[in-house]
Amino acid sequence: MHTIDLKNTDLRTDLVIDEISNKQAKELGVVTNVVTKTKNTTLEEIEVTKELEEKLHKKAGYYNTVSFQDVTDKNNFKDVENVMIQALKLMYEKINLKEDGKILIVGLGNEKSTPDSLGPKCIDQVLVTRHLFLLGEVENGYRNTASFKPSVTGATGIETKDLIEAVKCKVEPDLIIVIDALATNSIERLNKTIQIATSGISPGSGIGNDRMEISEKTLGVPVLAIGIPTVVDATTIVQNTLQLLLKQISYKLSNQDNDKLKLVPVNKQDYQYHQGELTNEQKEDVLGMVGLLSDSEQKELLLEVLLPVNYNLMVTPKEIDYVMDKLSLLLGNAINKSLHTHFNPTN
Repeated sequence: MHTIDLKNTDLRTDLVIDEISNKQAKELGVVTNVVTKTKNTTLEEIEVTKELEEKLHKKAGYYNTVSFQDVTDKNNFKDVENVMIQALKLMYEKINLKEDGKILIVGLGNEKSTPDSLGPKCIDQVLVTRHLFLLGEVENGYRNTASFKPSVTGATGIETKDLIEAVKCKVEPDLIIVIDALATNSIERLNKTIQIATSGISPGSGIGNDRMEISEKTLGVPVLAIGIPTVVDATTIVQNTLQLLLKQISYKLSNQDNDKLKLVPVNKQDYQYHQGELTNEQKEDVLGMVGLLSDSEQKELLLEVLLPVNYNLMVTPKEIDYVMDKLSLLLGNAINKSLHTHFNPTN
């Protein structure tokens, strides 16, 4: 059988929950705490310790992950927004943000590239009050907030971290919130996961274009990184499809005597969360030797095929324009309502 070298595996994901899903969390000592669970939304807390940094390929810190369904639905949108407000407030407690604390909100990304425009679009939804505080007293219930769109290094010629640092020196915030589009190695989490982390962020890391780290370590101020995965690579799509194929076949085999299922159209049969698995012999019958490989081995094999011919494309859904408007509004509302107790979007 083909021997696969996993040392240089390039599996692109910014989500800590992806890394945990790819490994046996209990063996690594990862503690996942489900804080809130509604019909369509889940909030999980994860702490990455110094000991787990290397194993999970993620910086030490606290990570809150909000998983949800379609936010274009009005009820889902409100549900996710409420859970997101809760997640942000929990993070403010972690970093001891005071009521009179000053906040700088930064929207990372390129406005001209839709999948990368999450940060700038969010800034358009954020309430800024710093100029009012400079003019005089502001009524209770509002924090001192400022916002900034640094664009991308390719457009400015200046490192994003350096631009933020320059603004930080002027604004002197107690907390910097950075918002950016992320990458994931799971189709299921695309546009359906929000990660909030105290560990900071490296702009462009999801597409292999790492810039200078933006974190408390580099800026001297607590940094809260908020991100949503908006792209996946071709390797992920193909590998996820192979796994879904095996799951669908297992689902059909398990329900071959279910007469009711015969009345359900093929495109309506929900097998995604089917728990059964095929035997190794059955996997080999369907996919040959590829069926016997682990998830990481399959991805490595696909990378070996796609990288030499430059076909490991970064892909985003066709409805990304509409979804991005919804997600940026959701994040903007959640940030405003979590920071300003008297915030009213109609004011």
